[in-house]
Amino acid sequence: MSFVSRSITRSASRLNLPTSRITSSAVVAPLRTAPFAVRTIVPATKHTVPTFGSRLARFSTMPSLQKPEGATPVVNDNMAPEVDKVLKDIADYVHDYKIESPLAWETARLCLIDTLGCGLEALNFEQCTKLLGPVIPGTIVPNGTRVPGTPYQLDPVRGAFNIGTAIRWLDYNDCWLAAEWGHPSDNLGGILAVADWLARTAKADPSLGIQVPKVKDVLEAMIKAHEIQGCLALENSFNRVGLDHVVLVKVATTAVVSKLLGCTREQTIDAVSQAWVDGQSLRTYRHAPNTMSRKSWAAGDACSRAVNLALMVKIGGVQGIKSVLTAKTWGFYDVLFKGKEFKYQRPYGSYVMENVLFKISYPAEFHSQTACEAAMTLHHKLKEAGKTIEDIKHIRIRTQDAAIRIIDKKGPLHNYADRDHCIQYMVAIPLIFGRLTTKDYSDDVAADPRIDALRDKMECIEDTRFSAEYHHPDKRSIGNAILITFNDGTTLPEVEVEYPIGHKFRREEGIPLLMEKFARHLRGRFDENKSRNIEQASEKGKVEGMDVDAYVDLYVIKQ
Repeated sequence: MSFVSRSITRSASRLNLPTSRITSSAVVAPLRTAPFAVRTIVPATKHTVPTFGSRLARFSTMPSLQKPEGATPVVNDNMAPEVDKVLKDIADYVHDYKIESPLAWETARLCLIDTLGCGLEALNFEQCTKLLGPVIPGTIVPNGTRVPGTPYQLDPVRGAFNIGTAIRWLDYNDCWLAAEWGHPSDNLGGILAVADWLARTAKADPSLGIQVPKVKDVLEAMIKAHEIQGCLALENSFNRVGLDHVVLVKVATTAVVSKLLGCTREQTIDAVSQAWVDGQSLRTYRHAPNTMSRKSWAAGDACSRAVNLALMVKIGGVQGIKSVLTAKTWGFYDVLFKGKEFKYQRPYGSYVMENVLFKISYPAEFHSQTACEAAMTLHHKLKEAGKTIEDIKHIRIRTQDAAIRIIDKKGPLHNYADRDHCIQYMVAIPLIFGRLTTKDYSDDVAADPRIDALRDKMECIEDTRFSAEYHHPDKRSIGNAILITFNDGTTLPEVEVEYPIGHKFRREEGIPLLMEKFARHLRGRFDENKSRNIEQASEKGKVEGMDVDAYVDLYVIKQ
C-alpha cells in the first residue's frame, strides 16, 4: 500500500468511513482534490530586522515599516471574541429549523429535476465537458460520487466541481434577484456530491452505522441552502464591492453539507467561518471587457471548496474563526465590505425556495428573460405588419437598473459568455429568427451580420418603476419593455412584460413548460426508455423516499 493510500485509510477511519483499497487499475486522486488531503508544513525561515532607529522606518520602502497616512491601527487585543451572530444564526437554522411548507417541498422537487436537466444539456458542449472528470484521467474512487450523465466516479470534492459546473454552464438553472444576484440551485453541486458519496459509503460497509441519505434529505438541504444564499442576498450587495455572488454559494453549501456529514452545530459554525475567510472571487469575468467562461464554472469551484472546507473541519478537526466577519481591520466587513455589517430583511425560513425564479423559456441571463419574451412577440408583430428587421430604425428597451449594470453591452462580443450576457444580443436573436436556444450563442450563429446591425440600433434606458418593483418583496418583478420605431417614423405598439414565466405569479402557467424542458434535456442525453424511467422515478410522492444513490444511478452512463 502506498504512502497516499495509507494516509487516506488512516483519515477515513477517523470519519468511520470504509478503508477500501483503490484497485490496481485506478489512479490515486491527487492530494489537492482528495477529501483526505495530506499536507506537509515547512516552517518559514525566520528573519530578523536590524534596528537602526527611526531612520530605517522613515526612509525604508518596506511596506511593513511604512505607516501610510490614515492607516488603520493594528489590533493587538488577544482576548477571545464572541462567535459572530451571523455564524450562529446559520448554524441554528441548518440544525434546528423544520421545513413545514408544502410549497417549499414541491418547489424543491421541481428545482431538483430542472437543475439536473440543465446539467445534462451542458454535456452537449465540449467547452464544458473538457473541464469535467477526474484531474488525473482514469482515477476511480471506490464508492465515490457519480456525476449525472457521465461515467465518472469521483471523490466528493471533485464531484462537487463536476456537478456544479455542468449545472451552471448554460445559465439555464433557477435564479434569485435582489440586492445581490445569484442562482441558488448552484448549491446542488455540493449537496448531491456529498449525499451520493455518503449513501454509497454507507451501503459499502453497513457496520459504519451511517444512515443512507434519502432524496428528501437532498431537498431539505436545497431549501436551506436557497434560504441562506437568498436571505443574505436580499439586502446585501456583494457586486457593489466587486465580489461575485458565488461567495454565497460557498457559504450556503458549506453550511448544509456540514450537517449531511454529521458535523455538530459548533463544527458547522467553524466550517462556515472558514467559507467566509476563504479567498472570494471577483466579478471581473462577468463584465465587459473581460466576460469569459469562468462565470460558467465559478459556482462549481465554490461548491468544491465548500465541500473541502466542511471535510477539513469534520475529518481534520480544523477550528473556526469566531469573529471572521466582525474582527477589526482583518475581518470580512472591514476588508471586503467597506466596514458595513450585513442587513437582514427577514429571518431564515423557506421564503426563497417558495419564490425562486425558474428559467423556462430561454437560456438567457435572467434580467433579459422578459425582454426575450417581448422580442418573440414583436417577431410575430413584424410579420403581421409586413415589416422586416431592415425596416427598423431604432429599438428602445426600458429595463431595470440591474440589467443596465450587468448586460447592457456595446461593441464586439468575443465568445458565448459575452453573448449570453448581452441584452441586445438576446433581443436581436428572437427578433430575427423567432427563437433563442443554447446554440444561438455559438460562433456560427453570431457570424450573421444582421445581429450586430440590429444591436447597433438598440438603446437601453432605466425605468425607475421597474427598478423599484424589482426589489419589492411582494412583487420581485423583472420588467422589460420594447418599442420599435421604423424608418418611416411609425412604431409598433410597445410590448411590456413584467414577470417571466418562471416567476411565482406565473407558476401555474410555467410548470407544464418546466416539465417539457426537463423531458427535452433528458432526451438530449438518454434514450427514450431511460428518459421515461427517470421521469417516473421523479414524480411527486415517489422520488422523496428514494435512496440518493439509487436515484443518481438512473442518470449514470456506463463507460
